[in-house]
Amino acid sequence: MSSLEIARLMNDEDATVASAVRRALPQIARAIDLVAAGIRRGGRLIYVGAGTSGRLGALDASEIPPTFNTDPRTVQYIMAGGSKALGASTEASEDDTALALAEIKKRKPGRHDVIFGIATSGRTPFTIAIVEYARRAGAHTIALTCNRNSPLERAAAFAIVTEVGPEVLAGSSRMKAGTAHKMVLNMISTGAMTRLGYVYGNLMVNVWTKNEKLIQRAIRIVEQATGADHETAARTLTASGNRTPVAVVMLAADVTRPKAVAALKKSKGHVRQAIALAKN
Repeated sequence: MSSLEIARLMNDEDATVASAVRRALPQIARAIDLVAAGIRRGGRLIYVGAGTSGRLGALDASEIPPTFNTDPRTVQYIMAGGSKALGASTEASEDDTALALAEIKKRKPGRHDVIFGIATSGRTPFTIAIVEYARRAGAHTIALTCNRNSPLERAAAFAIVTEVGPEVLAGSSRMKAGTAHKMVLNMISTGAMTRLGYVYGNLMVNVWTKNEKLIQRAIRIVEQATGADHETAARTLTASGNRTPVAVVMLAADVTRPKAVAALKKSKGHVRQAIALAKN
């Protein structure tokens, strides 16, 4: 095949991924509600996986704090082979159930935690062992696979199954399966944070402000969320201590920083509810 033919074939196959994910939307919505409820009660979302599946979980977990300014402990990952496996192949570790149990025991999963096992085949011993242990410990458990009736699906309380079909490169789960699972993880983490009120409209009102680029982004967010001009938004962001949700509440409710902070604390960070509380 020519390079164009290869690209066209892969693109045609990739075009089927969204419909496979669409068929799993009811289960994805259930997961969003479960994760949001757990975090609201102080629980954690912990992704578990090996190889590509583990790396996708680690990617999503690492991007949550800068996007939503959450505690890094809120969304975590457990990777077969540890952090070194993020950049190097450690394929044998996916069979290491002793290591799996040691890792999950360190986390002490409880009734508000959601343990999210990711495995394209649904047969990865490392991931299954963790999900089984967490479920016995009383945690909520979810499986994400591409195969129905897999051991991982049976180990978890329920499963999200994205049936993408055979890969263009047979057996290479980093392709359609990886794309589908990245889409699902995007939906679940973003959906849960939205339900928790860590966004306002479609704006990242909890975004970190740890460098000049992010400060300028935060100013634009405050402008869009409140209708304030650039100068007012910048001045209020500074007055808020560079805390974007505080600045939004200050302007939207026309209150001082202490009142905005108190409203956000009372609403557990839910920006829209905090605005209503501050106004009243």
